[in-house]
Amino acid sequence: MAVQFECGDFLLFQAHLKKMRDLDDKIIYVLNTSIPTESFKGQLNASDKCTDLYDQLNSTYDSRNKIIKNCIAVTANRVKELKTKKDSDADDITVYKDFKSEQRKLRVLQSELNVEDIIKERTMKIFYEKCRTFIKQ
Repeated sequence: MAVQFECGDFLLFQAHLKKMRDLDDKIIYVLNTSIPTESFKGQLNASDKCTDLYDQLNSTYDSRNKIIKNCIAVTANRVKELKTKKDSDADDITVYKDFKSEQRKLRVLQSELNVEDIIKERTMKIFYEKCRTFIKQ
């Protein structure tokens, strides 16, 4: 899932993240529809289903972390540039407003990493509850 993200538009960034978190949001449904019940165990290989889902989850976690960290780096550089401009011309109110706005965006982006940890922890807990008997660790 190598998607190039534009970090400048924060609302668009959040919309992309929301779309990428769809699997996490629907994990219970996905597990219930892919893991067979006792009566259907012979028809589907639950171990393969769990392994595939595990790989898919980890791939999305890696992609999202890279995207968030990239946007943090881009925004941090923008904050540095604006700070330099602000320090050289303290009377420019537009630069000051842009600087404060980018600082807020940087803080929110950094908090997205914590959100990712919470989402991953919740999803993996549900995953292991349903797949623990089917996967070999």
